[in-house]
Amino acid sequence: MNILVLIAHPDDETILTGGAAALLARAGADVHYLCATRGEGGEVGEPALCTQGELGQVREKEMRCAVQALGGKSTSFLEYIDPMIGENDALYPYTNDLDELTRRVIEHIGQIGPNAIITHGSSGEYGHPAHVLTHRAAVGAVENHGDAAPMLYTFNANFLGHPRARHLNADDPAHIVLDITPAFEQKINAALCHRSQSALFVRRSSIRAGRPMTIPEVLVKVEGLHRRYPQVNGQPDDEIIELLKPWMKKNV
Repeated sequence: MNILVLIAHPDDETILTGGAAALLARAGADVHYLCATRGEGGEVGEPALCTQGELGQVREKEMRCAVQALGGKSTSFLEYIDPMIGENDALYPYTNDLDELTRRVIEHIGQIGPNAIITHGSSGEYGHPAHVLTHRAAVGAVENHGDAAPMLYTFNANFLGHPRARHLNADDPAHIVLDITPAFEQKINAALCHRSQSALFVRRSSIRAGRPMTIPEVLVKVEGLHRRYPQVNGQPDDEIIELLKPWMKKNV
């Protein structure tokens, strides 16, 4: 089974769905990764690992390292440039041309031939415009395929007791809730690949805790997936469910 993980920035594949992706690979799926940008507008590390101009190259290497840790099959990029964060931490999409982005995703689907796509949720997790844009492109690309369309799942789906409620896609109820403990070491190793973002990963949690937190402490051990296409009433029954069934925490 071929699966395509479609994301906006390097590290989204790990922080937002690393456990599910690793478990799918463990179950025998070929998991391919497609990233819209190289995260050129992100942080350069504390202390700095590179200049801002070098960050895209650094983060590409970090993502390739992370994909290997997660057992992924391939890593590709759509060549968009990630915009810099604005004043008051303002976030921006990486393009205003949704049609062109959708066309590029359709082209990559044709190359990979995925049975399923996993991508950002409808509200972009915490409202990130680049995440929302990527979600919309994935929906458009899947709908373009008609009866031959791959399934579309989104991550950070909404379920009761989610440990990071701030990152939930509130309108995407979870069809799958996974205990990713068996793949947690892989998720840690993948997160550690993203050295330029290490300070970012722990900053908010460290402030809340009043002490320095470590990356293993801030990563979640439970992940939710929502089936966006084809839409279903109740619990879906498909190949993704079958692959992940050994690790499903509960049916919803």
